[in-house]
Amino acid sequence: MTSKQVALAVTMHDPQSSMLAQARQVSSVLAHCFAHMTVYATPTSGAALRTYLADQGAQIRVQEHELKDGLRQLGGVRREAVRLAGETGAPHIFYCDFDRVLHWAEFYPAELATVAQQITKFDFCVLGRTARAFHSHPRMQVETEQIVNNVFAQVSGRQWDVLAAARGLSPAAIACIEQNCPDDTLGVDASWPLCILRHATLTTGYFETEGLEFETADRHGAEVDAAGGRAAWISQVDASPRRWARRLEMAQIEVESMTGFSQ
Repeated sequence: MTSKQVALAVTMHDPQSSMLAQARQVSSVLAHCFAHMTVYATPTSGAALRTYLADQGAQIRVQEHELKDGLRQLGGVRREAVRLAGETGAPHIFYCDFDRVLHWAEFYPAELATVAQQITKFDFCVLGRTARAFHSHPRMQVETEQIVNNVFAQVSGRQWDVLAAARGLSPAAIACIEQNCPDDTLGVDASWPLCILRHATLTTGYFETEGLEFETADRHGAEVDAAGGRAAWISQVDASPRRWARRLEMAQIEVESMTGFSQ
């Protein structure tokens, strides 16, 4: 089985179509790696980007309403994105946030192609980050996500980085999640793999990748330049107590999602 039998499922929120230039740049890479692309977009995502992706053959579905509480509803959005991709009939689904897969395709295209093929060996595959890629993120993200990964290891017995929001799924895995994991929150990062691990008939895999490094700076070039470079800009991001509070809230939701799986 090749990666051309894999459908790419992405969630997208981009009111300013700020990802359009990068999407154009990597469109051939995505076409090489995936047989189909489905996009589950927020209502406010820019028309220019949606139109471009549709012209490239992507199937676009727009959420009916904006989320009132994104952190508490994001799991439901991801489930819909995966279900939409499943409707293509592809034997495997590669789920990833759109901004992350664009960065991956631009900077690590060979790795993306390899991983897209490797996920077909499993019903459910968690795609994590190498130590270098993990530590490329701001401290507020590294330190709070490490807490979640530590708790996941305690609950599951597996030293996996589960917070990069990238997964490989077979139809059987998707059906298992729909039937057994009603979690609608951001906590699906942890609850989906824990749910799958409870079902011995489903095979699981894990790969650490370089391409899931910190990608947010891709769309903040002017701010990065004004700060004096990437490291200086990340330091500015880390200096915000409000951003730390948001990351701590995210970590709490993630840990809460695992409470029903602990012994």
